Amino acid sequence: MTTSWRPLLIALACFGALPALAQGGPTHRFALVVGNDRGGDGTRDLLYAKDDARKLHDIMVRLGGVKADDAVLLLDGTAEALLTSLSDIERKATAARGRGERTALFFYYSGHAKDGDLRLGDSKLPLESLKSRLAQAPADVRLAVLDACRSGSLTRSKGVRRAPAFEVESDANRAAKGLVILTSSSADEDSQESDTIGGSFFSHHLASGLLGDADQSGDHRVTLSEAYAYAYDRTVADTADSAAGPQHPTFSFDLAGNGDLVLTDTATRREGVLIPSNSPAGSYFFVSPKGFVVAEVSHTVAVDRLVALPVGHYYVKRRLPSYLRISEIDIDEGQLTLFDEGAMKNARYADDPVKGAVVSSIYNRHWSLGLTGGYQLVFDSPPEKGGYFPSAPSVGIDVTFHNAFGRGFTAGFDGLYGFATGTLNTSGLDPMKYNYSLITLGVSGLYEWPDGRLVPFVGVRIGLNIMGREFPGSTVPAQSYQTFVPGLVAGLKWRLTRSWGLVARGRLDYLLYNIDETRNLGVLELSALINFEFGS
Repeated sequence: MTTSWRPLLIALACFGALPALAQGGPTHRFALVVGNDRGGDGTRDLLYAKDDARKLHDIMVRLGGVKADDAVLLLDGTAEALLTSLSDIERKATAARGRGERTALFFYYSGHAKDGDLRLGDSKLPLESLKSRLAQAPADVRLAVLDACRSGSLTRSKGVRRAPAFEVESDANRAAKGLVILTSSSADEDSQESDTIGGSFFSHHLASGLLGDADQSGDHRVTLSEAYAYAYDRTVADTADSAAGPQHPTFSFDLAGNGDLVLTDTATRREGVLIPSNSPAGSYFFVSPKGFVVAEVSHTVAVDRLVALPVGHYYVKRRLPSYLRISEIDIDEGQLTLFDEGAMKNARYADDPVKGAVVSSIYNRHWSLGLTGGYQLVFDSPPEKGGYFPSAPSVGIDVTFHNAFGRGFTAGFDGLYGFATGTLNTSGLDPMKYNYSLITLGVSGLYEWPDGRLVPFVGVRIGLNIMGREFPGSTVPAQSYQTFVPGLVAGLKWRLTRSWGLVARGRLDYLLYNIDETRNLGVLELSALINFEFGS
């Protein structure tokens, strides 16, 4: 069955779909959360599937009644590892049912899908096999959330466009009961991932709803129907104008029992932010220091809104017709922070930290540290043939401030040490051994295209070169020369993870020598860097 959330509400009411958290005694809950950025041949790596999985895992452990020992987080694993983890959970669930406990299994997957298979790296898991396995799992209630399809650039589609999308349908003839499956999109749509929110639209809104914004009843509990209705409406709204078109989450159900399933309980932990009922109505965005929207809260007057944000520091924004209201807030462990709208300050739209759900680069600034190894090639005759400066290997360190002047506009500082040895042949003198050294300090202005795993960049640089030659065992005095060298920079960064990357870089510099004679020399430096981004 594929439709919007409203028929689901009717179905839940008619069938009494799922056992409530508070009914029939406590429910022993288990969770298997899977995130995989890689989909093997014919797919493009994702950036946020693992982040979405981490977010959902944290929510289920903090708020979803799943003990840490009963929650498995599988990142970049294989199909075999997924099935092994599922088997481990099934054994635990069987033991719990043997003790007379009610059981529930939450399964979440974010990653690629193609031709009816979940694609976990180079391995495949047929969707029908997974559905059959979940249908037979030894748990009273099984809830599966599948966020998979295509990949792109700023708004990234998960998977491969030519691959047929999958859609889970209910089958009234199945023997198993208590199975609910939610998918992020219908059969002919893309499941879209966004760089601006740091995740997929569907998983982002599902997580935001589970943190408390989907609680329409005001009891500080988020049920399955509330979470799905919230995620459905927000996903459709946010993707309506995207390049891939609107995305409509779907559901299937094959259920028996009484009541609706409570997915998260935000009141029990009493950790997060409370927006009091007398706060102005509107949408509040909570933005992490990394620049991603962690939660979107739709507040209405006369209703307290509790949002169970994880511990951390957040920027808060509320949009008004002609200006913004912006503030900051800290969430401490075990503490419920009362939000004070009066502490917010007015700001221009030009200073908007979140434009709709788009993160401005002002809150996406971060820095990186790189270790460099390379070779500096001087377009000059070698010293043994009358040249002044030898080509030399080099090592160095780079510090880069990303998005320092706006999204993509970056500032870099670097230090480099080069060294070489050789023999100087001078007319009338015996050949002399020399040791050459180079110290260069530089500053760069760069533009990088930050959307994707491959990040090209170009820019300009000015450096100060301090070069010297010594002649060990000779009476010839040491020589030194200092000059400024302007140049151009280009390179490509390959993100291995969100923080680690490898960089290939080329710099072409102009070197002026004007002591004994004037020489205009070119310098080509080719380098490789290993790079770590802090707060990326």
